[in-house]
Amino acid sequence: MKNVDKIYSLALKLGGVSEGNPGYRNSGSFYGAYFRDLDGNKLAIFTRKVSG
Repeated sequence: MKNVDKIYSLALKLGGVSEGNPGYRNSGSFYGAYFRDLDGNKLAIFTRKVSG
C-alpha cells in the first residue's frame, strides 16, 4: 500500500491526472490507484497479498 501511495503521489506531482485515488478495489482483493500520464495513457498501479 505504501508504495502505491508514493508512486501515485509522485505521478500527480509530475503532472499526471488522477483517474482513481489509492484504495482497496474488487472487494478488497487488491490495493491500487489509476492515473493518466502526460501522453494521456491510463496507468494502473496495485499491490495484493499472495497466499502461499
